[in-house]
Amino acid sequence: MAEQQLGVLKALDVAKTQLYHFTAIVIAGMGFFTDAYDLFCVSLVTKLLGRLYYFNPLSEKPGSLPPHVAAAVNGVALCGTLAGQLFFGWLGDKLGRKKVYGITLIMMIVCSVASGLSFGNKAKGVMTTLCFFRFWLGFGIGGDYPLSATIMSEYANKKTRGAFIAAVFAMQGVGILAGGFVALAVSSIFDKKFPAPTYAVDRALSTPPQADYIWRIIVMFGAVPAALTYYWRMKMPETARYTALVAKNIKQATQDMSKVLQVELEMEERAENIVQDPRLNYGLFSKEFAKRHGLPLLGCTSTWFLLDIAFYSQNLFQKDIFSAIGWIPKAATMNGIHEVFMIARAQTLIALCSTVPGYWFTVAFIDIMGRFAIQLMGFFMMTVFMFAIAFPYDHWIKPDNRIGFVVMYSLTFFFANFGPNATTFIVPAEIFPARLRSTCHGISAATGKAGAIVGAFGFLYAAQPQDKTKTDAGYPPGIGVKNSLIMLGVINFVGMLFTFLVPEPKGKSLEELSGETEVEK
Repeated sequence: MAEQQLGVLKALDVAKTQLYHFTAIVIAGMGFFTDAYDLFCVSLVTKLLGRLYYFNPLSEKPGSLPPHVAAAVNGVALCGTLAGQLFFGWLGDKLGRKKVYGITLIMMIVCSVASGLSFGNKAKGVMTTLCFFRFWLGFGIGGDYPLSATIMSEYANKKTRGAFIAAVFAMQGVGILAGGFVALAVSSIFDKKFPAPTYAVDRALSTPPQADYIWRIIVMFGAVPAALTYYWRMKMPETARYTALVAKNIKQATQDMSKVLQVELEMEERAENIVQDPRLNYGLFSKEFAKRHGLPLLGCTSTWFLLDIAFYSQNLFQKDIFSAIGWIPKAATMNGIHEVFMIARAQTLIALCSTVPGYWFTVAFIDIMGRFAIQLMGFFMMTVFMFAIAFPYDHWIKPDNRIGFVVMYSLTFFFANFGPNATTFIVPAEIFPARLRSTCHGISAATGKAGAIVGAFGFLYAAQPQDKTKTDAGYPPGIGVKNSLIMLGVINFVGMLFTFLVPEPKGKSLEELSGETEVEK
C-alpha cells in the first residue's frame, strides 16, 4: 500500500487551531442554531394556536388543536427535513458544498418569514399555510445537516476535528434556548400590555385578539440569525477536499487554502496522479462501495434511526411531566398569553439543566474518549434511565417523588446529547470518501428523521392510556406511558448493539478513513 495524501490536505490536517476554525464553527453553527430554533419554537405556541383558532365557548377546557392538525403542524417540518437531507446531501456532492449552502440558507430565511404570514383568519387557511411553509422550511433545514457537518469536517484539523463538528452541533442547544428566551420575552411584553382574565373567569376574553401576533413573531424571528450569516457564508471558499478530490482542481484548492491558512502552499507535481486514480471512482451503488463502506453506513443509519425514535418521543412525556410537577398549572387557570410564558419557562429550564450541558460535554471529551466510547456509553445510560423510570413508573408519578422523576428524566437527555445524539451527527461526516461524503451523511440523517417521525407519531398514539375513558380527545387507546417507556429502553439497547458497526475516526485523517489515500502499486 502506498500512503499518499495531497500536500494541501495534509496542511489542513496538521494546521494549528486558529481563527478560521472558529469562523467556520460560527458560520456552520448559525445554520444549526436556526434549524433548532425553527423546529423547536412551534412546540411553544401549539397551545396558543388551539386557543385562538379552535375556541369553543361551551367547553370547560380552552380550545386545542385536533389530533390530525397537531400531528400535521409538528410533523410536516420533519417530513420536509427528511426530503431535504437526501436531496441537498446528493446535491452537495454534485455542485459543491458552498453553492448548495447558500440555497439552503435562503430557503430557511424565506420560509421562516412566510410561516408567520397566513392566508385568511379562519383555522383552515391559517393551518394550511403554516404547514405548507413549514414543510419547505424543513426542506431547507434538511440541507443544512449534511452540508454543515461536511464543511466543518473538511475544514478541521486531525487532532480536534471531533470537537469542531460537535461544536457546530452544540449550536442546536443554543438555538433551543434562544427559542425559549424569545417566547418568554414576547409573551411577557404582551401579558403586560394586554392583561386578560383566566379561561375559568371569562372564556371569550381569556385570549385577547392581539395574542395572534405572539406566535407569528416567535416563528418569524428564526429568519434573523440566518440572514445575519448569509454574507459570511458566501465569502467562505469551497472546501479544499471538494475542490481537489471531487472537482479535481488541485491548483484552486491550494490557492484557496493558502489564503485561509495564511501560509504559502506549494502545488505538487505528482498530485494529479493521486486524484485521477480510476480505482477510487466507484459510485454509491457499486460492489466496491458496499465492500468498503457498506457496514459502516448500516451502522450510521441504524444508530441514528434508533436514537431519534427515543429522542423525539420525549416530547410526549414532557407535558405530563411538567403538569405532574406543577411547573405548568391547569390550562383553565391561565389566560392564553400567560400559558405561552409558562410553557416556554418549563422547556427552557429543562434545556438549561440537561440538554445544553450534554452538548458541551461532548465537545470537551470527544477527542479524548473517541466517538465509539461516547456513543456506547450514551446508549447504555439512556437504556438504564428509561428502565429506571419505566418499571417503577407508578412510584414516580406520586407528588412526593416528582423531584426524583425530573432528575431521572433530565439525565436521560443529558446522556442523549453527551452520547449518540452528537456522535451520530459527527461520524458520517468523517468516514466516507469526499465525493460521496455529503450524500452518505444525508442518507444517515434522513434515516434518523424517519426515526423521529416514528418517535413523534408512533408514540403519540402508543403512549395513550389503555383505558378508553382516559385518552386525550380524539385518540384511540394505546399501550400507556409505562409500556411505551419500556419499549424505548429496548430501542436504546438495540442502538447500543448497532454501535459496534461504526468505526472509530479519532485522530485519523479523512483520507485515511475513507481509503482515498490507498492506491495499490
